[in-house]
Amino acid sequence: MEEKLNLTEEWDKVFPQSDEVAHSKVTFHNRYGITLAADLYIPKNATGKMAAIAVCGPFGAVKEQASGLYAQELAKRGFLTIAFDPSFTGESGGQPRYVASPDINTEDFCAAVDYLSTRTDVDHERIGILGICGWGGMAVNAAAIDARIKATVASTMYDMSRVTANGYFDAADSADARNQLRRQLNAQRTEDYRNGSYALAGGLPDAVPDDAPQFLKDYHAYYKTSRGYHKRSLNSNGGWNTTSSLSFLNMPILSYAGEIGSAVMLVHGEKAHSRYFSEDTYKKLTGDNKQLLIIPGASHTDLYDNYEKIPFDKIEAFYRQYLK
Repeated sequence: MEEKLNLTEEWDKVFPQSDEVAHSKVTFHNRYGITLAADLYIPKNATGKMAAIAVCGPFGAVKEQASGLYAQELAKRGFLTIAFDPSFTGESGGQPRYVASPDINTEDFCAAVDYLSTRTDVDHERIGILGICGWGGMAVNAAAIDARIKATVASTMYDMSRVTANGYFDAADSADARNQLRRQLNAQRTEDYRNGSYALAGGLPDAVPDDAPQFLKDYHAYYKTSRGYHKRSLNSNGGWNTTSSLSFLNMPILSYAGEIGSAVMLVHGEKAHSRYFSEDTYKKLTGDNKQLLIIPGASHTDLYDNYEKIPFDKIEAFYRQYLK
């Protein structure tokens, strides 16, 4: 039985609503029985069966933030799109709340493809996905397992398994460092079970010190200000469950990226601290239908909502080429 979700009907996105696109709420379920909530965007002049794109991310965000912005913009360009909340977050179901999983969150993308594949206004041979930040890595992993996905875009991607296990720039890539983290997280598991609740890791701080890394300042400028704050966003508020990191420690999500036969485009900012994730992932990809697009002067969060930096024309052209 699917969970009953309480969906917000009013427009509560961090970006303005387009009068060129029809918007509504939909739900679908994944193979684990979790009901997912999504915003559906359809161009108002749409006719016939359309190419469709499922959008998710960033990691710790909700569909009312960057993923919805991407979905609405791509709908303005003629695609049927959905922006969905991952399992355990936002308006989607799943207990306990605020858990991330390399398996379940990859499955969330595949479940979105299930939903799109059964809509009568979608051409099921023309379905793509788009993942932002940590969901960029999940999208690449979904492309490796789901042959129904014909085109994948990963924008400003993170490999969450790599950064969890190795730290930023692989600075903590050692068995000792990982074992120390395992001890901390498993001790927290005991406390959580004893307390009957799950400790939160904390989202972004309300203020960042002057000597904080630039990317932390960039995250703060998005998630903690009127630019991108949302009441259901983990990053804007209390963050993930502390123990969410455990499963990413020993489940590398990009192990089979080299076997992806469908088209993949990786988009990253030249000045993004995370740029190495896309560059290294691109080296794993094979075939002549793979692209790496580096955006001059762009930071990691510029690709969340900066229309002057997000290469929508090139993303549209990529999908038109491979979803035809």
